[in-house]
Amino acid sequence: MNKISDTYRTLLKPSEEIVFKEKKSKFFGYAFHIQTDHEVKPLIEAIKKKHHTAGHVCYAWQLGTEVKRYRANDDGEPNNSAGQPIYGQIQAFDVTNVLVAVARIFGGTKLGVGGLIAAYRTGAQMALEVSKIEERLIEDTFQLSFEYADMDKVMRILKQRQCEIIAQQMEMNCKFIVSVRKSESASFENVFNRIHTVVIKKIT
Repeated sequence: MNKISDTYRTLLKPSEEIVFKEKKSKFFGYAFHIQTDHEVKPLIEAIKKKHHTAGHVCYAWQLGTEVKRYRANDDGEPNNSAGQPIYGQIQAFDVTNVLVAVARIFGGTKLGVGGLIAAYRTGAQMALEVSKIEERLIEDTFQLSFEYADMDKVMRILKQRQCEIIAQQMEMNCKFIVSVRKSESASFENVFNRIHTVVIKKIT
């Protein structure tokens, strides 16, 4: 039986700006933590505004922890000469929920497709190298419904398993929303399924 993978790597905060120079062209690299693809456009526009002389702002992003989706954009550079090399570095650093962008200011000498691929790859690599990368847990969320009389029993199990209580309603009929590490969620559910006075329902 395969062990469930319940961690992923992402950026703690945006990277510092880096610059890679090649034959007088400048490649400015950035890496950002993102939660949705709606965040991409404003970030790219901010880079274009900052580097208004940049002919191209190429980028790639990846979202998701178990099922991943991504996009790579060449922004007018030859096909697959910019976005894909950037995305290759996202894969190499094994990070997700991330946007990596590289702005190019032309220095007067053409680099050729091979030169562009190497330059954009290096820009992305340098941006990720200066980033603070952290490992985070993939968690499942459950709702527990029970009577107040079972409070001690429920709390004892939650404490033993070091579960986080996200929300709670404590009256005669109590409700807890708790997060559980994914690799432990099946056994967590089984424990409460054996207690007939507690109703457990998986939310995510």
